[in-house]
Amino acid sequence: MKALPLAATISLLAISAGANATNGYFTHGIGSHNKALAGAGLAQPSQAIDAASNPAAGALLEDQWNAGLALFSPRREYTASSSLANGNGGAFTLEPDTVKSESNWFAIPYLAKNWRLSEDSAVTFSLYGRGGMNTNYIDGSASFDPDGPGPAGVGTYPGTFGSGDTGVNLSQMFIEAAYSVQLDSLTLGLAPVVAIQRFEATGLSAFGPYTASFAESGGTVSPTNLTNNGSDYSYGYGAKAGVIWQATDALSLATSYQSKITMSEFDQYSDLFAEGGSFGIPASFKVGSSYAFSPQLSIHLDGERTFYSDVPSVSNSSTLVFNCPTAGQGGTNVSNCAGGANGFGFGWSDVDAVKLGVTWQPERMANTTFRGGYSHADQPISNEDVLLNILAPGVIEQHFTFGVSQQLANNQTLSVALMYAPESSVKGTSLFDPTQTIELTMSQFEIEVGFSW
Repeated sequence: MKALPLAATISLLAISAGANATNGYFTHGIGSHNKALAGAGLAQPSQAIDAASNPAAGALLEDQWNAGLALFSPRREYTASSSLANGNGGAFTLEPDTVKSESNWFAIPYLAKNWRLSEDSAVTFSLYGRGGMNTNYIDGSASFDPDGPGPAGVGTYPGTFGSGDTGVNLSQMFIEAAYSVQLDSLTLGLAPVVAIQRFEATGLSAFGPYTASFAESGGTVSPTNLTNNGSDYSYGYGAKAGVIWQATDALSLATSYQSKITMSEFDQYSDLFAEGGSFGIPASFKVGSSYAFSPQLSIHLDGERTFYSDVPSVSNSSTLVFNCPTAGQGGTNVSNCAGGANGFGFGWSDVDAVKLGVTWQPERMANTTFRGGYSHADQPISNEDVLLNILAPGVIEQHFTFGVSQQLANNQTLSVALMYAPESSVKGTSLFDPTQTIELTMSQFEIEVGFSW
């Protein structure tokens, strides 16, 4: 197998893969065996791709390649209740109905290579897709008065927000090269991180009057970088550090930290995201512990916090829109309009996840390893932010996982991982119609196949 063609192919796949991932908009793990543990196992690496979770992993592993592909299926829908306003009195009312997102299958790949430099050190390359969000609503409609106090009356217009087919597609790809060194019982690792994002939005024209560019023009110039501008790309870099400590023969402890990645702006969507199109990647912090009861049985307990509050476009409350001068609520702060220096966003809070995994290799099946896991995470969306989060309903809280690895000839290993996330939801009052409630609902399923050689 030639590495460069494979890497190029997976790079293209990673850029094209988009989905509402699990803990917020990040997957619950990286690599087939790690996903089978619900993302646990930070302190007990077993494959090169583990360096993507903890850059200290490589010095504890042999030379190897890993590659894998997940088929991820998030099922998303929103339900809008009946309304007393129905678009009158300045209300913006969604059609009372349940509307499902039409895009339900996504491919998420990874590739990793570990090179031993000496008995105590290694370099690990990894390329993977981990984050993203995607929705695609082709049904639904909205009722509102298109010119406010002008001569036109209330009308009903197709599309979730009355502007045709509605949705977003955010894809993220990460490229890392970790250096790790083992110092007795302590292993240290450091990696630069390069990130590429692709984004597209459709059906958001109704938010034009709430943009900074519209407000700054006195309501005379419609925004041109809000919606339906095709795919746009942004680029950025950060760093990741990790430690693994073999505390005893049975107990290992670990921690890793990824810095916030400041990305270049999405110029084609500078009227949508805060700070003129800024959409950075939040920092994250992980801790992990693994305990080997025997050579055949280990248990893993990990925790992870993702700092979505680092990213104003994600964390700023949608209610900031009422400070926008053109929102008709007496606001005077242009910076709180969409695209402004402190523009309104999705209102996401930080996400904490706890992950429990078990690794079991039966004595009578020396070439077979079974894994299982459970994780629980906060969902980041508050009740007051449900309207905008129709675009990004990252409400999943639980993951149940299972996987099996089979060692083949010539040190090759085939792994399969399954994930099921049961339905979770959040319900709140619509931002622009206080007589209507909106409920966001999601469930997920994933199967991933990985190969190590």
